[in-house]
Amino acid sequence: MKQKTGLEGAMELTQKFTFNPKEGIDNPALVITDDPERESGPTPRLCQMRREKGESFGFYLRLELGLRGHVVREVEPWSVAERSGLRDGDRLLEVNQDFVDTEEHWKVVRKIQASGQQVSLLVLGGGEYEQALAEGRDLLALAREHRGEATTRPRLCHVTREHGAGLGFTVSAVDGRKGKFCVTTMAGGPAEKAGVRSGDRLLWINGASASDLTHSALSKMIRTCVGHVTVLVIESASEQSYARRGVSIFPAMAEIHNLPHRPRTLHLVQCPAGYGFLLRQEKMPSGRIVHALREVEPDSPAERAGMREGDQLLAVNGEAAEGLEHEDVVSRVRSSGRRVAFTAIDSQGGDYYYQLGLSPLLFYEDDTPEKEKTVPPPALAAPPAGPPHEAHSELPLPRICQLERGPKGFGFRLSCVQDEPGTCIGQVAAGGPGQRAGLRAGDVVVEVNGQSVAEEPLEEVARRMKEAGPRLDVLVVDRRGYGALKQSGTPVAASLAHATQVRKGPNNSFI
Repeated sequence: MKQKTGLEGAMELTQKFTFNPKEGIDNPALVITDDPERESGPTPRLCQMRREKGESFGFYLRLELGLRGHVVREVEPWSVAERSGLRDGDRLLEVNQDFVDTEEHWKVVRKIQASGQQVSLLVLGGGEYEQALAEGRDLLALAREHRGEATTRPRLCHVTREHGAGLGFTVSAVDGRKGKFCVTTMAGGPAEKAGVRSGDRLLWINGASASDLTHSALSKMIRTCVGHVTVLVIESASEQSYARRGVSIFPAMAEIHNLPHRPRTLHLVQCPAGYGFLLRQEKMPSGRIVHALREVEPDSPAERAGMREGDQLLAVNGEAAEGLEHEDVVSRVRSSGRRVAFTAIDSQGGDYYYQLGLSPLLFYEDDTPEKEKTVPPPALAAPPAGPPHEAHSELPLPRICQLERGPKGFGFRLSCVQDEPGTCIGQVAAGGPGQRAGLRAGDVVVEVNGQSVAEEPLEEVARRMKEAGPRLDVLVVDRRGYGALKQSGTPVAASLAHATQVRKGPNNSFI
């Protein structure tokens, strides 16, 4: 038998796939071809992460000099972040469907940390992000386009039982399927008033996923709840849309309705006798460890700021205190100077969120009027003239960072900015001595081991540091504070500073 040539075989193969204008394309290779227009331009990626208790997501989120946006760095190999598709250099657009590109960095970090074991990040690759900026693209619109379908967000609703009406809702299985439940509400009842609607899908109740419950177990849970229940619900069409796109739904994505026990922000201004309270680390009956605010003195700065006996400290100057050791919290308070902002919640509220498995900071927004954040109470206002640390308490204070040389040096690099005075910290190695001591990229170096270097060139500053031996004390101040202090005529000196020994800088957070 005559063997076919390669060309003849190819021609015969080609003839098997035909195109008929009336019937359409009959070539599978053509059918699956993507529309080139849909792939043109920057395309966001959704990275969904779920970690185990005690596990980190495994990446750093930074602000970097010369770069706009929140930058993902040092994604750890085999980490939750790497498995989700997160890459070094990605820029963050959304956290749990909230647009964060223009949000303050510490708020973005807190949002991720408060999300708990699960978080959803929408990112753009570094090159695509710069391309989008160069083309004048609206990043908010780009993030919305990524979702495509019009969906409503899930709702986290707190329903309080009423006499004669109960909770005001019932649940039924959807098509008899386990873990799929539909809600029916009583018109004008407690559930409806709390934001639950008839036809909603029930996803989560009092910290338990509905998908893990049978109808009888769920009904018993609702029937035996004492006075209230907290549920996560979503419209049926939106649930189907999330499922089609493979997007997980969890409480951190939700709009909140009627949640009790909201955290409060307390703005304290120190008086000569101190703040007037005691900070203690305590173990609750549930076993969790909290930072308790105790022995609040009458008419003290703490009491005037609204602190109550037994309040639990959640954050210091916006940075989460949950999970920190007592000494770390004390260090952050001391390094804050004469002013500090606490986020706190009463003990009953702390227990409520703990039982739900949620952080009280998850949906918290500081609604303190701006004037209350910046102007101290009249009785504590600094006089017009006086020591520099009083007259200029509004300015960022210098910091003394104490470093011990490691196997790879002090863990930072120096740089300078064209047409701006001073030598500054260019890069800080993650986990190195510099980062642990509190150095931040962009800090201006004022003194090295007590010697002023503010007017010296970078080379001379580097020489002094190399000759420092195993220990190095560096007086630094962020560039805004440096410029403001210089303009006001205040000497930038160690007498203004507070020693700081922290594990991370505010612009470089391990998550």
